[in-house]
Amino acid sequence: MKTMAVVLQQPECLALNQLELIEATEADVVVDVEWSGISTGTEKLLWSGRMPAFPGMGYPLVPGYESVGRVVEAGARAGLNVGDRVFVPGANCFGDVRGLFGGAAARVVVPGQRVVTVDESLGERAILMALAATAYHAVSGGGKRERIAPPDLIVGHGVLGRLLARLNVAAGYPTTVWELDARRAEGAQGYTVLHPEADTRRDYRAIYDVSGDAGILDTLIGRLAPGGEVVLAGFYSERVSFSFPPAFMREAQIRAAAEWQRPDLLAVKSLIEGGSLSLDGLITHHEQASHADAAYRTAFGDAACLKMVLDWRHNA
Repeated sequence: MKTMAVVLQQPECLALNQLELIEATEADVVVDVEWSGISTGTEKLLWSGRMPAFPGMGYPLVPGYESVGRVVEAGARAGLNVGDRVFVPGANCFGDVRGLFGGAAARVVVPGQRVVTVDESLGERAILMALAATAYHAVSGGGKRERIAPPDLIVGHGVLGRLLARLNVAAGYPTTVWELDARRAEGAQGYTVLHPEADTRRDYRAIYDVSGDAGILDTLIGRLAPGGEVVLAGFYSERVSFSFPPAFMREAQIRAAAEWQRPDLLAVKSLIEGGSLSLDGLITHHEQASHADAAYRTAFGDAACLKMVLDWRHNA
């Protein structure tokens, strides 16, 4: 069994190639992907070659961890049915080509326990489940802490920042978001978006940074109330550091939010299906999978692009 897939041969060298798929087991499902999203965080680092080294890293690789498709084969122990529409958070099914994260393909083989069924009405918006789960994990602490301060300041008004803000609004908390780019300042739903220079507050209890700017900590610590917390909820390719005296004077706390886990995914699924969390208005660009190279360049180079979606429905 073969599939067409996006393959990063090396940094900034991308092609749509036909790859051999591994054989599905009784615990696996075979999914025909309908749509996949392009991440402007981790995938941009893979594209640029700035992704820090970690186990499994290397080229060539298939990117993508935001895929939605239809189950076309289901093993006896997969726990799913043929015809189910599912969210796929990546796959590792391409033999010698690394699946990092492996979702940008027309067809994937993946353990049934990794995917989650999604409501038919969501359509392509279901690709945003991973970012919604990321936002939820940041504000819930992954269930590892009893008390988590909700963000009263969010830095960055991309998709992740917007989802954090929407979760906050749904929970009834007032929220301010910082955004430098005027084009991205629009689209707030129940919260305030400001340029940092227009904000005079220096008593924030919890600041959640999703900007990915490794040099921003000193600025954020300077805006904290005593005992306040900075949560690093983005992904940082450079060394993160800060000046100790201001942090000492405020007795600042700094927390890194890790990758989401399956309970986070199931939690946001419930919020979405219950109407508490909307995924509307976050996908701004679309492209056929056959034009993947242009789509990735737009996603990483056009500030007006919040989320690019590849359409795989004609590239089986």
